[in-house]
Amino acid sequence: MRPMKKPVALFASLAAVFAATLFATSALADDFPAVISVSGEATVSAAPDLAHIDAGVANDAKSAKEASDANNAAMGKVLLALKGAGVAEKDYQTSRLSLQPQYAPNRSGGASPVVGFRASNRVTVKIRDVTKVAGIIDTLVGAGANDIGNISFEVTQASKLLDGAREQAVADARRKAEIYAKATGVTLGAPLSLSEGGGPVPLLKGRMATAPMAATQAAVAPGEETLSVTVNVSWAIKQGQ
Repeated sequence: MRPMKKPVALFASLAAVFAATLFATSALADDFPAVISVSGEATVSAAPDLAHIDAGVANDAKSAKEASDANNAAMGKVLLALKGAGVAEKDYQTSRLSLQPQYAPNRSGGASPVVGFRASNRVTVKIRDVTKVAGIIDTLVGAGANDIGNISFEVTQASKLLDGAREQAVADARRKAEIYAKATGVTLGAPLSLSEGGGPVPLLKGRMATAPMAATQAAVAPGEETLSVTVNVSWAIKQGQ
């Protein structure tokens, strides 16, 4: 019967589409060879060569002008002391300046009266010789700074110091890839891609030893910074092995 020809034709068309799809999928797979992708890591330790110190002065007075004038004079002495200690003007910068009213304790539930004002001024100091950190702290305290904190240390040439670690990280990645290749019964081919995961990462920050400000020199421990680098590498798998 003639009506039977339509299903046959439809089946033939579906078979042709399936064959074309299978061919395209096979060709696409050939364009993307199997790979082994791993990450490698390495670290390097280095002594910091730069320090940052945050120091400030705060003054209380009955009026805003009195508090502000006293604070300006106090910070002026601190800045002069820094200059006298050999710190270049480019290496210290005002980081915060404020003038706030001070209120009496509220015992009645109503509005608290203003009983005075507090003026404060903070400066961030960059110290390019970490051996002078303790001396600079003593200079700040001696000049009238009554709030010192947020000390930190830095390795300025971190990326350059990591060059050797980068080679070690690539070697670590290859070692891992060889393990996976052996475990799966394949042979490692040429590297196809390599990228570094982020920038140099400090794993340990130097810190200031906690000690009361006294006549003795401030206790400071710069310590070491451990820098870490990670690389991501993909290797081709050799065909026909």
